[in-house]
Amino acid sequence: MNASKVVIAGGSGLLGTLLARRFHQGGVEVVVLSRHPALAPWRVVEWDGRSLDVWAGEISGADAVINLAGRSVNCRYSDTHRQEILRSRIDSTRVIRKAIAVAANPPRVWLQMSTATIYAHRTDAANDEFTGVIGGSEPDAPESWRFSTDVAKQWEAEVNSAALPRTRRVILRTAMVMAPQLNGTFATLRRLVRLGLGGRAASGRQYMSWIHHLDFVRAVDFLIGRDDICGIVNLAAPEPLPNADFMRALREACGVPIGLPATRWMLALGAWALRSETELILKSRRVVPARLLQRGFEFAYPSWPEAARDLCDEAMVTTTSVAAPARAAGGGTW
Repeated sequence: MNASKVVIAGGSGLLGTLLARRFHQGGVEVVVLSRHPALAPWRVVEWDGRSLDVWAGEISGADAVINLAGRSVNCRYSDTHRQEILRSRIDSTRVIRKAIAVAANPPRVWLQMSTATIYAHRTDAANDEFTGVIGGSEPDAPESWRFSTDVAKQWEAEVNSAALPRTRRVILRTAMVMAPQLNGTFATLRRLVRLGLGGRAASGRQYMSWIHHLDFVRAVDFLIGRDDICGIVNLAAPEPLPNADFMRALREACGVPIGLPATRWMLALGAWALRSETELILKSRRVVPARLLQRGFEFAYPSWPEAARDLCDEAMVTTTSVAAPARAAGGGTW
């Protein structure tokens, strides 16, 4: 572990729980900031994600602050939900920045969650931190995709909107984190496969970027310890692959030989029924972690077939006792 005290804002969701458990088991003092405090092996402090309050005192003296807060995007993009998605990210990021600014002993690093969906929908080349194309202007992109990109841009801009000379800032452009817990993305995909519905989505040519939960946690710890890394970092496995190949590998890992493909209209109908959006499956996210690889980070699971087999094995023994609330802060990812 590269810290003695870590504060995780919005840490009651799936990703926060994964991080808190790993740090806690490593002997790190963990403080989770949550809108709905609950009993946990680590300290949980109430906050509203908007206002400076007693919780801000936890920031002073911490080695690292990790902000995961934000309403889940696994919903329909109604006007109300759009405002909640945007405000929960902007407000929580702003108040974390203010807490760091007034801390007597500010943290040496602030890791701020962002999303790989900020990059353009493309299949021709991968998006890394140096040459990646920011999305929003693709001529064929639906309006809802532009909304997601606009949120991500505003979210990241808030991180750097004021000087914090004593705190290094790292923005985590995170791909889908694959974990076996019952409410996560992997569990949803595995369930579809086991029902015989795990074929390609639409053309199947759109890329899937992902990261195994173990590598997500290891990368966060790695970044806390690397004082030479600041700014944008892609948290994604180095081998994204087209949806058709991704689903084929998952079927093989699950031992399911056949998966029915889904057309666009079938996906639209399913998303409507599940109160979600087709962007989560149709937008091509071809993202690679150039900066992590450049700095010598070694992925335990760089390729999806190996990761899928491990996750399927984990899913067989995972119990509901480790699952986080499905729509908890930090629990949704684009």
